[in-house]
Amino acid sequence: MLILASRSPRRRILLKQLGLRHRVHPSKVEEKMDPARSPRENAKRIALEKAIDVARHYTKGVVVGADTIVVAGKKVLGKPASPAEAKKMLRSLSGREHIVYTGFALVDADSRKRVVAVERTRVRFRVLGAREIDEYVKSGSPMDKAGAYGIQDDWGAVFVEKVNGCFYNVVGFPISKFYTVYRQFMSEIQKNHRRYDGKKN
Repeated sequence: MLILASRSPRRRILLKQLGLRHRVHPSKVEEKMDPARSPRENAKRIALEKAIDVARHYTKGVVVGADTIVVAGKKVLGKPASPAEAKKMLRSLSGREHIVYTGFALVDADSRKRVVAVERTRVRFRVLGAREIDEYVKSGSPMDKAGAYGIQDDWGAVFVEKVNGCFYNVVGFPISKFYTVYRQFMSEIQKNHRRYDGKKN
C-alpha cells in the first residue's frame, strides 16, 4: 500500500500517471524553513518529516512525503498568505530566473526504513504585465502553490519562458527521479521482508 502524505491534487495525478495506486493521508507537519539550512536541505527535511508523521499511524505500507520550495535570488518563496503577497511574488519572478527544489521521502511503516532525495530545476519567466498578474491572482490558482504559480495552469504555463531540468519537478513532483528511487526502495524492502520471513520459518 502506498500512502501519500499530501493533499496536493497535482501529486495525486502524477502518482496515478505512474500507475501507482495510493491512498491520501495528509501530514500535519508545518512547512517551516530552517534558516541554518539550504533550500535543498529544507526541502528534503520537510518531506521526510511529513512522511514520518504519517507513517506513525500505520504498521504496513510505504508513505510518500514531498515538499516544493521556490527560490528567487536569495529569497525563498512559499505559498502566498494573501492575494497581495501572490502579486508581489509574481512581480518578483517577472523577467527573471528562479530555482525550484522538490524533496521527496519514502518511509516503510513496518521497518521504518527510509530514503530521501531532491530534484532541482531552473525556470525563467518572461516579463509579466500587471493586468495578467491581477487576472491570474483573481482566479485563486496561485494561493496553494509555492512561488504563487503553477506551471500546469493556463496562466502559469504562459508565464514560463524556459525550463532547464525536470518539468514535473516544477509541477511539484519529479516523477522520473521518484520512480527510479521508488523501484530501488521497494526492491530493498521486499528483500528485507523475505529475509525476515526466512528467519521466522
